[in-house]
Amino acid sequence: MEASHSSSSSIYGSGLHQNLFRRSPLVSAMPLNSRLSFPTTLVANPLPPKLYFSTKHAILRVGQYPRLLKIDGNNPLVGVISMGMLAPRKFFKKRKKVEHFKDAADEAKQKSWRRLMQEIEDTGSASTVLRRQRTNDQSLSKDLVLGTLVRFKQMKKWHYVSEILEWLRGQSWWDFSEMDFLMLITAYGKQGDFNKAEKILSFMNKKCYVPSVVSHTALMEAYGKGGRYNNAEAIFRRMQSSGPEPSAVTYQIILKILVEGNKFKEAEEVFETLLDKEKSPLKPDQKMFHMMIYMYKKAGSYEKARKLFALMAERGVKQSTVTYNSLMSFETNYKEVSKIYDQMQRAGLHPDVVSYALLINAYGKARREEEALAVFEEMLDAGIRPTHKSYNILLDAFAISGMVEQARTVFKSMRRDRYTPDICSYTTMLSAYVNASDMEGAEKFFTRLKRDGLKPNIVTYGTLMKGYAKVNNLEKMMETYEEMRVSGIKANQTIFTTLMDAYGKNRDFGSAVVWYKEMGSYGVPPDQKAKNILLSLATTADEQKEAKQLVGCMETKVNGFSRLLDEEDYNDDIEEAILYEKTGRL
Repeated sequence: MEASHSSSSSIYGSGLHQNLFRRSPLVSAMPLNSRLSFPTTLVANPLPPKLYFSTKHAILRVGQYPRLLKIDGNNPLVGVISMGMLAPRKFFKKRKKVEHFKDAADEAKQKSWRRLMQEIEDTGSASTVLRRQRTNDQSLSKDLVLGTLVRFKQMKKWHYVSEILEWLRGQSWWDFSEMDFLMLITAYGKQGDFNKAEKILSFMNKKCYVPSVVSHTALMEAYGKGGRYNNAEAIFRRMQSSGPEPSAVTYQIILKILVEGNKFKEAEEVFETLLDKEKSPLKPDQKMFHMMIYMYKKAGSYEKARKLFALMAERGVKQSTVTYNSLMSFETNYKEVSKIYDQMQRAGLHPDVVSYALLINAYGKARREEEALAVFEEMLDAGIRPTHKSYNILLDAFAISGMVEQARTVFKSMRRDRYTPDICSYTTMLSAYVNASDMEGAEKFFTRLKRDGLKPNIVTYGTLMKGYAKVNNLEKMMETYEEMRVSGIKANQTIFTTLMDAYGKNRDFGSAVVWYKEMGSYGVPPDQKAKNILLSLATTADEQKEAKQLVGCMETKVNGFSRLLDEEDYNDDIEEAILYEKTGRL
């Protein structure tokens, strides 16, 4: 049996009606257009342990026994969720590692090395630990040092790599070779330390080492990570003209640097040369395509991204989950996100945590919280461990619709699964109360937030102020504003527009004007949203004239104000990798 999905949250003879309740004699005897009205008791018979959800995510993610949320005459919403909602999965349980060693000597050697690695992590100084090891025990072998370097390189802890190599450079017992110099300059490149990278490259030139693509690419990356985009591009152009010949890694890095530096035209030119089969020294690979798709996302050029996606298939470049995720991140409509998700699965690719997060986010923004939960449960069943951010996204899906109880369940599940809720989690939970117009609950949770040792940020205060404005409690709104100011947080455009709108809706146009002017005095120039709000609050001819003069556009016409007012201003883009910026709210 496969659950189908309905566009309605209530049960009026929909697919949900027919599928979920078809095993109940009471329900099956009812006309399809009838409305169910039950006491808060369980109606449906137990269903099979699992329902398979492909990409047509049902309103319900059933675990074992369904239950109905409380139904009353004033609220036709019927939410059906699993009694085992977010139940712990086996993969959350810590598994004991079974280790195998060649012999007792190998076991002692491995455990000694791990203690050394742990000591470096604990002290924060690799050279200090190695120096002490060398002084106390002459058994600091080259194999141990190389193993330590390689491990920190694998862990991308480049500060330890550079520290160890800097120390080795001064050790007489260590023959510091060209390979060591290349690893050192690479470490500086990864850290964006172009000053040290320049010195190493200069020293290598003096020692007559043959110019290497590795060293030049490392210096180029150092400039890029250090924000010196023009210098990085100059290194690349010099490599193109006089060598050493750029490698695939060089091209990957320069594209990333140019995109991060918003040098889109230059990035396109570099990529176009790679696409030219006659002139290109090498073929563009998957990473290069991904970076260009991401660039078009930044530029808002969706059609170009789609064409590039198609070109990957034409050129025989394998498309991955990351490729599809990047396309999903473009979309705002949950149907389109779901469609791309479908395409990914049909291509035989497995969704990762980012895929699920993007789909959950899309359903949440569309206020289709049951589907969001269904996707989250599907992710757990697939053995994908949720990240802290994916939990926050699911929490937000319920918070948007003011579904406090469901949001609380997610909030509790975070702790159970060893994710400590952060200020983003707390603020999202607070917004659930606000969106439910439960300001008493919001106040209690705000108190708990502070009691739990978290410091409210501007988003937290803004959320609470928005709640008071929503229930027309201007006194409490101003108390919250003053508390925020006393705590040293400076108001932003969103705070001021909340104040403007609250007073304006109470027919206090004068106060709205005062807050509009206050923005300028605080060094926060009014944005288009603030201007639209002021214009919309003006009702009389004199007020309209004053508003137009203030916004500096006598001919301005306000369109879509309500949409602008409802848009969420608190955005904290989530990046699991450089491709994924879209799955956050706070």
